Amino acid sequence: MSQICVSGLTFYYDGSYDNIFEDVSFTIDTDWKLGFIGRNGRGKTTFLNLLMRKYEYRGSIASSVEFEYFPYPVSDKSKNGVDLLEEIEPDYEFWRVCRELALLDVEADVLYRPFGELSGGEQTKVLLALLFSKENRFLLIDEPTNHLDMEGRESVCRYLQKKKGFILVSHDREFLDRCIDHVLAITRADIQVSQGNFSDWWEQKQMQDAHEEQENERLKKDISRLKTAARRAGDWADRAESVKIGTGGYVDGRFIGSRAYLGEKSRKMQSQRKNMERRQERAIEEKSKLLKNVETAETLKILPLTHHKEVLISMEDVVLSYGGQKMEDAELSCGGKMVCGPLRLEVRAGDRIALLGKNGCGKSTVLQAVLKEAGIASGGADFAGGKAAPTETTGNRAVLEIGGSLTLASGLKISFVPQDTSSLTGTLNGLADAWGIDGTLFRTLLRKLDFERSQFEKPVSDYSAGQKKKVLLAKSLCEQAHVYIWDEPSTTLTFLPGCSWRSS
Repeated sequence: MSQICVSGLTFYYDGSYDNIFEDVSFTIDTDWKLGFIGRNGRGKTTFLNLLMRKYEYRGSIASSVEFEYFPYPVSDKSKNGVDLLEEIEPDYEFWRVCRELALLDVEADVLYRPFGELSGGEQTKVLLALLFSKENRFLLIDEPTNHLDMEGRESVCRYLQKKKGFILVSHDREFLDRCIDHVLAITRADIQVSQGNFSDWWEQKQMQDAHEEQENERLKKDISRLKTAARRAGDWADRAESVKIGTGGYVDGRFIGSRAYLGEKSRKMQSQRKNMERRQERAIEEKSKLLKNVETAETLKILPLTHHKEVLISMEDVVLSYGGQKMEDAELSCGGKMVCGPLRLEVRAGDRIALLGKNGCGKSTVLQAVLKEAGIASGGADFAGGKAAPTETTGNRAVLEIGGSLTLASGLKISFVPQDTSSLTGTLNGLADAWGIDGTLFRTLLRKLDFERSQFEKPVSDYSAGQKKKVLLAKSLCEQAHVYIWDEPSTTLTFLPGCSWRSS
């Protein structure tokens, strides 16, 4: 076991108006299983990149181990798994990867299939197997649960429970609770280390926040009382100062008068005034140290338009496939690849529907079918540019074909948030103009989603994945629609306990 020591770490991006980290210091052990938590945009991925020496910084990061970052970049998904692993790590040991795949409940034959044809869960597990096949590395695992279904998360969770020596970034609180024994938390002021899992950390944080809130209320009352007392003492001192020359005359050669008395009274009043001011300053200084790490959550409302029809979307024996082949009686007439069906579904006004299923079962395809029928592009690039497309293609797969009856209410307006955020570029003002939404409302919603005002001036391409998802969510909330369709809205987002969403 060795230690990783961070001392006086300060970092900011070129052209940035604020520091991401400022004079951060802490020490962790390389045998710990650390959960790395913090709101979107606080710098979790940035800190992992600093450990990897990708950026220059002030301060020091001392470690006797090498760091390994997950996920690995995949340049060509058409390659078989074995070829891809060799490209990523030429010196990898095949038997070690097979051993890790077995622990992840995956058959080794996935390595001989094109990587792009594997499900999102299988792709994650193959890369995790390569990651843990290496020795003498401290692992930096960034969002391994993205695109994993519930069964896949359970499998990866059991796997990580048997491992140690890693920092795990995840927005899944239950997943963190079961996999970690220490917490590394990016707060509003610094980075803190504590023992225990996420629930332990959250309980301690709630107690600390409650204590600071009580102290804040007490100090607010003290400051108000001291201000009143200081103002009163100041008035007394000013009156005493104005008459301290005094009156009187000489009697038997001695001066008899009030000058000395009034002068001493004025001095005492001025001294009392200064004491009050000093106490007030100390109280204000103490108050300024509080509430720096208190996280607040705003309530967000969805206000859909009212449609004259009760049933907004209807599916009757719908079969979805890729291949461009005509479908009859819920079967493909030739060679196309069926994704799912037959489906029966009704979406009525006021419904709140969650679409659940395993990886690869066709959840996103169902959404794409609805969007295609409405003439809305579901691809990230087209959507980000505000374009509409009557048809949909997905990577190298053929056009999505819809069999059966899929009916949308006439004049139905849909607001869509896609999974992919990578194509978002430009500025917030530019995006608001391109999307035709109210810029003031857009920025107000982003503030409610924990955006700092200084972030409004940054290029959107510099935002974290979670911040980009918030940009798309804010856009959707700015739009007036009958139906809101959000594909994986919580992927890469942090929702600490206390955050709330409300529909009306």
